[in-house]
Amino acid sequence: MSQNTAPPRQQPTGSSAAWASGGTLFAGILMLVIGIMDILQGIAAIAEDDVYGRVGDYVFKFDLTSWGWIHLVLGVLVTVSGWGILKGSEWGRVGGITLASLNVIAQFMFLPYQPWWALFSMAISIFVIWALATDETSFGKDEV
Repeated sequence: MSQNTAPPRQQPTGSSAAWASGGTLFAGILMLVIGIMDILQGIAAIAEDDVYGRVGDYVFKFDLTSWGWIHLVLGVLVTVSGWGILKGSEWGRVGGITLASLNVIAQFMFLPYQPWWALFSMAISIFVIWALATDETSFGKDEV
């Protein structure tokens, strides 16, 4: 006969639970928006290489068509993950954190082509990571 001596984990209550769940809902919507914008950004880069102009000389030099495909694939994955977050699935949450992290890296490397949009997208992705990582309403549910 074994006894579980660990105290039960408390679920957030009141305004902290509402804030966390609202942040997760907002993160899911932002993932959808960022995914769609990445898809459009990828299509624009694939369609014509002269859509984006380089703002200086950076170490990271990729062909714009390559960047277009990277953004297109990442955008589709981010959109699917955002849909999963809105449906409340655990894979959507884990995928959201992972893909938002990848989006920060991709946007950092895309800075020479669209600096303001890349900074804005990185800030949104960092908020998404924070919102998904701090919402404890679905993490660590004790099974009885």
